[in-house]
Amino acid sequence: MAFSFSFMFFYWTLNRFVALDVSPATASLVSQQSSEDRHRSSLSPGEQAARDRAAHRAGSPEHKKMKRDQEVSDGEKSDQDLVVDDANEAPTGASNGNHHSPRENGIDGKKSPRSPGSESSSSGKKREDSGKKPSHRSTPTSKPLGNGPSLPSGYPFPEGLAPPALNGLRPPLGGNVEPPRPLGSSQGIAEGKPAYSFHVNAEGQARPVPFPADALIGPGVPRHIRKINTLPHGDVVCAVTMSNPTKYVYTGGKGCVKVWDISQPGGKAPVSQLDCLTRDNYIRSIKLLPDGRTLVVGGEASTISIWDLASPTPRIKAEMTSSAPACYALAISPDSKVCFSCCSDGNIAVWDLHNQTLVRQFQGHTDGASCIDISADGTKLWTGGLDNTVRSWDLREGRQLQQHDFSSQIFCLGYCPTGDWLAVGMENSNVEVLHCNKPDKYQLHLHESCVLSLKFANCGKWFVSTGKDNLLNSWRTPYGASIFVSKETSSVLSCDISNDDKYIVTGSGDKKATVYEIMY
Repeated sequence: MAFSFSFMFFYWTLNRFVALDVSPATASLVSQQSSEDRHRSSLSPGEQAARDRAAHRAGSPEHKKMKRDQEVSDGEKSDQDLVVDDANEAPTGASNGNHHSPRENGIDGKKSPRSPGSESSSSGKKREDSGKKPSHRSTPTSKPLGNGPSLPSGYPFPEGLAPPALNGLRPPLGGNVEPPRPLGSSQGIAEGKPAYSFHVNAEGQARPVPFPADALIGPGVPRHIRKINTLPHGDVVCAVTMSNPTKYVYTGGKGCVKVWDISQPGGKAPVSQLDCLTRDNYIRSIKLLPDGRTLVVGGEASTISIWDLASPTPRIKAEMTSSAPACYALAISPDSKVCFSCCSDGNIAVWDLHNQTLVRQFQGHTDGASCIDISADGTKLWTGGLDNTVRSWDLREGRQLQQHDFSSQIFCLGYCPTGDWLAVGMENSNVEVLHCNKPDKYQLHLHESCVLSLKFANCGKWFVSTGKDNLLNSWRTPYGASIFVSKETSSVLSCDISNDDKYIVTGSGDKKATVYEIMY
C-alpha cells in the first residue's frame, strides 16, 4: 500500500542538551518529550520487545495458517498472506498499459454507491458503531513511548471472504487505445451506462457526477501510459519508490531492497541489494530522502533501518527500534528531519532522523496503522488504520484534529499536494476522495477488490490507485473521471509516481516491478 520546516532550539535528552536545527512543527513535537518522559512504561525495552514478539507469534496470520495447512510451501504461504495472485493464475491476454476505461459516468439502475449512512465523516468525535470493536483507548492524543496491542492478524490484506464484486461498470481491458473523449455534463447518463463516480453531500445524498468538459484535457492531464521496463525482483514487491531525477528504482520484497538503474537500456539485474530484514520478513515501505543519499526502510520487524546510498557500496548507517513488532508505512517531513512510522500496534511513531531517537507517539488508532501521508508544508499528518478510521494530526500542537469513520478497513491514502483533497483506498474496493475542511466527498467504484496502494501526481491534477484486482487506475482530482486503466498479471501491491510526473512504477504479486512512461 505515497511525501514531502528552521530555527535553533534545545531540548533535554540523556541528561544533556543537544542542539538541533529543525522546523517549527518539528520543534513542537520534540519540545514536549521531556515533560512526558515520566509517563513512559516501566517495562524495559527488552521486556517490551519480548512481550510483543510473543503476542505477534500467537496472533500472526502465519501462525494461523500453519495450523490450517502444514503442507503449504513457504512461497505459497507468503503469497496467500499478502492476498496476491500467483502469475500462473493470471488471466489470459497481455496488457500494454494503454487501455482506457469509458469516460462516461452514467447510471443504469444496477449500480449504486454504498449506503452513505454507513460511511460518514466526523471531526474529532467518533460516532458509535456496533459493528466495530470497542475502543480500548481514551481521547486520541500524542504521547511518548506508549504500549499497544500486538500485530493485527491478516494485514495488509485480511483473511476471509473476498470483497463482493461490484455490480457496475467494468473497464475494457483489451483492444486498442481509445482516444480521449471529453464529456459534457449529460454524456453517459443519457446513454444509460452505469455510473462509477458519485458525489456525496453533507446530508449523505449520493448522485452521479456530471464530469466537466475539460475533465480529460489540459496541461498536466495524461492521455495514457506505456510500459517501458520490467524489473524481475524475484519476490512479491510490497514497496517501490524512484529517485529524483528518475534514474534509480527501489523495490522492496522479502528481506531486502533492490536498486535498479533504469537509465541503462536492457538492464535486467539490480545494481545493488540492501539486506534490511531477515529473509522471511517483507519490506513494507521505503522512503528516499530528497537529496537521494539516504533511504529509510520499514517492514515486518521492530527495526527501521537508515541506509547511506552515497558510499561506494550502500551501507546501513543507523537503526531505530520500536516497541511494535512491525512497521506498515513511512512518511518523511519536508525538511527531512523527521520520520513518521505507522506501527502495527496502532501508534504513529515520530523519529528524529538526526540522532535516530523516538521523539513521541501519536495514539488514537485502535488497530494497526496502515498508511500515512503528510501535507506539503509539514504541519498536518494523515493516517489510516485497520480500525476503519482516517485521522488527521496537528504536528505543531501534537494533537488529533479530525476523525473520519468508514465501514471498511483503510489500506492506503494520499494527500493532494496542491489542494484540500484526501484520497482513501479501502478493503471493500472503494476509493473515496474527501475534502479536508468540508463534508462533501466523492465515491469511486472501478476497483473490483481491495485497493492496495494510492499516489497523487505532484501536479495534484490526478492520482493513481492499484488493487488486488490487478488494476492500475488513474483518476482526475477530485471527482474521479477515469483517465486510463492498465491491467497487470497479478495483484498490484504498491506504486509510486516520479517527481516530474513522467513515470509510474508498480510492484506486484508476480514478483516483479513495472515501469511505465506517462504520455501527455
